[in-house]
Amino acid sequence: KLSSSFAKDIVLLKQVGINPVVVHGGGPKIKDMLDQLGFKSDFINGLRVTNKETMNIVEMVLSGSINKDIVMDINKEGGSAIGLSGKDALLAKTEKVKIPKSNKKPFDIGYVGKPEIINQEILEWFLQSNFIPVISPIGFDKNYNTFNINADTMSGSVASSILSERLILLTDVDGVIDKKGNLLTEISLNDINKLINNGTISGGMIPKVE
Repeated sequence: KLSSSFAKDIVLLKQVGINPVVVHGGGPKIKDMLDQLGFKSDFINGLRVTNKETMNIVEMVLSGSINKDIVMDINKEGGSAIGLSGKDALLAKTEKVKIPKSNKKPFDIGYVGKPEIINQEILEWFLQSNFIPVISPIGFDKNYNTFNINADTMSGSVASSILSERLILLTDVDGVIDKKGNLLTEISLNDINKLINNGTISGGMIPKVE
């Protein structure tokens, strides 16, 4: 089972002195719950359009269900995992994402944000402790409204805030595939915009490479 294998790997990393920080998403489970409740999901540039009602469901699934499942998977394998969201200890102060539209006002995709400030102090505390943080990608803005953050975007912000040596993305696709069906094993920063503009990188792969 993937979750058990993943949890064992995370515990092993901690045991050998590497300090993992886990950031998770939950798109499929969010979609299932929204479908059950009759909510329609729209995506722009790989980001879910999120109104107030959808935001409540997203937070419930991410921070309530998925986060605790991952925490317990790690704990069952002998780790000491603690679940938190970007709202805990004011971990992820967030700014609203604006999707540009040519010559017009930007798309308003609702309560979707990107981290503006990561609370480095709490993450450093975890790194020096025996605990493994498991973070759901939920944030807050200057008015303390709750925001949905793309998990890949959250991962990148967390990784850079603690100067992480590695950012490993677990996903259900092999990576960036070129027009001929070949896996691109290396991409420079200069390549990214070109590959997005010509459609090689699209959908959920956009926030990953960003």
